[in-house]
Amino acid sequence: MEGERTPKDDWWDRFQKLLDDQNEWPTDYTFKFIAPAAQVEALKGVFGRVDLKVRESRKGRFMSVTAVMKMHSSDEVVAMYHAVGRIDGVIAL
Repeated sequence: MEGERTPKDDWWDRFQKLLDDQNEWPTDYTFKFIAPAAQVEALKGVFGRVDLKVRESRKGRFMSVTAVMKMHSSDEVVAMYHAVGRIDGVIAL
């Protein structure tokens, strides 16, 4: 049914509260991900002009991706995670 809350919704609510409790906005927020090498360009697309630190895994199949961005609220942080979440195979750390 539309409008029903899921355990995932509750998780995001707790995460957002934790962000608000531990940060003063605006703040420089560090995002870290593991991505299949083939998905790094898609990940770069989400972050736009942000300078990403990308490190290749030993076998080259995966990449470690770090981005530091000025975030103005926990809503912005959660929105970035949701945008990245639409990319197959990307894991947030």
